[in-house]
Amino acid sequence: MATDVKVPTLGESITEATIGQWLKKPGETVAQDEPIASLETDKVSVEVNSPIAGTLSEQLFKEGETVEVGAVIARVGEGGEPAPIKEAADAATNPAGAGETPLPRGDAHAPVPESPPTEHADLTLSPAVRRAVLEHHVDPSAIKGSGKDGRITKDDVLAAAKSKDSSPAQTGAMVEAKAPSSTPPSAPASAGAQAAGNRTEERVKMTRLRQTIATRLKEAQNTAALLTTFNDVDMSAVIEARAKYKDLFEKKHGIRLGFMGFFVKAVALALRDVPSVNARIEGDEIVYSNFLDVSVAVSAPKGLVVPVVRSADAMSFAEIEKAIAEFGKKAKDGTLTIDEMTGGTFTISNGGVFGSLLSTPIINPPQSAVLGMHRIEERPVVKDGQIVARPMMYLALSYDHRLVDGREAVTFLVRVKEAIEDPTRLLIDL
Repeated sequence: MATDVKVPTLGESITEATIGQWLKKPGETVAQDEPIASLETDKVSVEVNSPIAGTLSEQLFKEGETVEVGAVIARVGEGGEPAPIKEAADAATNPAGAGETPLPRGDAHAPVPESPPTEHADLTLSPAVRRAVLEHHVDPSAIKGSGKDGRITKDDVLAAAKSKDSSPAQTGAMVEAKAPSSTPPSAPASAGAQAAGNRTEERVKMTRLRQTIATRLKEAQNTAALLTTFNDVDMSAVIEARAKYKDLFEKKHGIRLGFMGFFVKAVALALRDVPSVNARIEGDEIVYSNFLDVSVAVSAPKGLVVPVVRSADAMSFAEIEKAIAEFGKKAKDGTLTIDEMTGGTFTISNGGVFGSLLSTPIINPPQSAVLGMHRIEERPVVKDGQIVARPMMYLALSYDHRLVDGREAVTFLVRVKEAIEDPTRLLIDL
């Protein structure tokens, strides 16, 4: 008797997800609680585990299809129950039974090869990894996966592409093999057709996370009265403090002393003077939070995510740095939970790590403000009547003008600037 595998509850307000990747194929044995599929939700990737030990007999949806919470996506046969492998494979490829010819997993637009598939055709690759393999012309069977259960990640593909030293002839051959040709199979390909084959396009369905990012950012523009205020800050004092204490800090706490701890502390200090920056609008009411839950923007393989450092105003420098480092690792591995992504009263985004000089960040609704950090570079400034070089950083505060007035936004940004340029203020609460 087969047991249904259902989409689990995914969190508050999340009613559907997308089949991101099948981790098991029909006919393969699975252990109890072993992941058999990965779902992409609005916020994170969630693995679906097998409720029993047995054999995966059916996949009822294809990768990329949308499923609702509670929907049956697969069936697992108990113990050694034989699995209808052919039927299950057909159901996974064509659940609607439309009579379409199943296509190989590697490329949905490629014709079925006459020769047996190569070794790497059986590898389970996510859409993002598959796209990277095609773009960089690497052999996935030769890549050692660093992801969970040895799965290949996009970073693994990029690393393999970087280390690969292929000749121009090899690269050209691979491009020609991947590029579709308009010339009929029976006719020889002309030089013009080969040249046109290098100008290829690829259509990739947006992930649910990317769709949600697009929707929420556009919603913020349509709803909030967005305005951005800028300032610059001299990073000399923070750089000196880090240089002086970084070794002792890492030896004692096991984590590097970064810039984010200083900025989180500076934001917490500034919010005491300007609490509206940490507030939000609900209907015709303003909700003021007497705590600081900082959403820290982190780059992940599938897009930007914002895990929440809760009660950051009550945390030490070491606790803040450890929390952010852990979130960064989880984002890279795709193991962030929905609870870790939910909430947040204020956002800090550090575009400087990618080299950004200046930007106008967009708020993360229902929050009312976001602080953008940028790269540090030496610039000429006037100090005591002298032109000197100083490591400067531009700060940008984007805010909802419906709630935060210009005077309050400027005051907040000046308080942050003062705390960064004189970190002693963080210790004596000024």
